[in-house]
Amino acid sequence: MAEDLKIFVGTKEEQYQNLVPQIKGLLSGECDLIANLANVCAALKEQFNWFWIGFYLVKKSIDNRQDELVLGPFQGPVACTRIKKGRGVCGTSWANTETIIVEDVEKFPGHIACSSLSKSEIVIPIIKKNNVIAVLDIDSNELNTFDEVDKKFLQQIVALIEFA
Repeated sequence: MAEDLKIFVGTKEEQYQNLVPQIKGLLSGECDLIANLANVCAALKEQFNWFWIGFYLVKKSIDNRQDELVLGPFQGPVACTRIKKGRGVCGTSWANTETIIVEDVEKFPGHIACSSLSKSEIVIPIIKKNNVIAVLDIDSNELNTFDEVDKKFLQQIVALIEFA
C-alpha cells in the first residue's frame, strides 16, 4: 500500500533530492507499467504543481504504418492524443534522442499547443536498448520554469521506471 507523499519545501534541488527516494519506493515491487507511470505523474504533480505532467509511449499508428507517440498516464487538462516523430517538442525530443528545455513554447518552431495556458516545457526521452520508447512531458503555465536541475533529476526519475 502506498504511503502519502511527503511534500518538501526547499530549493528545487532539495525538493528533488527528497522526492527521488519516495518515487523509488513507490515503484519498488510494482511491475505494472501503467500504475508506475501514473504514480510518477502524481508524485511530480503533488511536489511541484506544474500545469501538465504526462507520458507519451511509442506505439504503432492507427494504420500500423509508423510509430508515433501515444498519450499515456498524465495529470492535468485534456491533452493531445497522438504526436508524430519530429513534431512539436515531444516529437523533436524523440527524433533527436535528447532532453529539450523550452523557455517559451511560443518561440519553439512547430510547437503543438494542446493548451494555450502552457508557457514553458521540458521533455525527457526514455531510452532503452538505444531506442526511445517513451517521453516524459512536463508543461508549466509560467515562462522559463525548467533548467538543468530539472533535467538532471527528471532523467534520474525516468531511469527508475522499468519498461518490459
